[in-house]
Amino acid sequence: MDCQTVGRDVALVPGVLRAAGPGDPPSRLDPLLDRTAATAEASLRQLSDVACKENVSQVKFGKNGKVEYEEHSLFDYVVLFQSSSSEPVMVESRLAREGPAKPKNISLLLTNGFSTMLLIFHPYYAGGFQFADLGEELVDGRVTVKVHFQHVKGLRSTTALMVSGREYPMDLQGTALIDKASGTILKISAALENPMDDVGLRSFQSEIQYAPVKFPGVSDAYWLPTTATI
Repeated sequence: MDCQTVGRDVALVPGVLRAAGPGDPPSRLDPLLDRTAATAEASLRQLSDVACKENVSQVKFGKNGKVEYEEHSLFDYVVLFQSSSSEPVMVESRLAREGPAKPKNISLLLTNGFSTMLLIFHPYYAGGFQFADLGEELVDGRVTVKVHFQHVKGLRSTTALMVSGREYPMDLQGTALIDKASGTILKISAALENPMDDVGLRSFQSEIQYAPVKFPGVSDAYWLPTTATI
């Protein structure tokens, strides 16, 4: 995803940060979660400041595991954030620039919001998850902490599956790789805790990579999503 600054600034309203999961020393994990909550809010504000070019590749596999259909598209992409009753609201806009010359009548999964998966750590949503410290890793010279997250069923969820106009909240679990010093998120990997057989969703996996992006005339780098694989 290629981005350029457009000069927007939308405030997000903080909520309550959940403590560490069962068995984790709160004194060790809570300070990191506090830093991560702050950087997640800052990253979302930065994302709403930029206009992006989004390259989307979609692949549909047949029952034999072979590629049945493949489609590539290019979009002008903008995300706006606003708050409603203290809840951060995301408005995602895509304007098609390039697409298949002769698209086939094949249903594909329409995905929105994966660039903002770090909402898991946002103060408003973090209370709906349990977090566990999985230890430290050295990544490209950075000391990072691998944090496991698991959605608490029935509490606020950042992700939903929409079928026939109805939303079904998704219970996600996974890991995030977080810079220990700054709380910056480098990568999030998420999957369904259990199949959603009632709506025909057996499995789901996603991985979002984040990286610093420098803009002309801006002193500090923006930490933005670069790739999402769903």
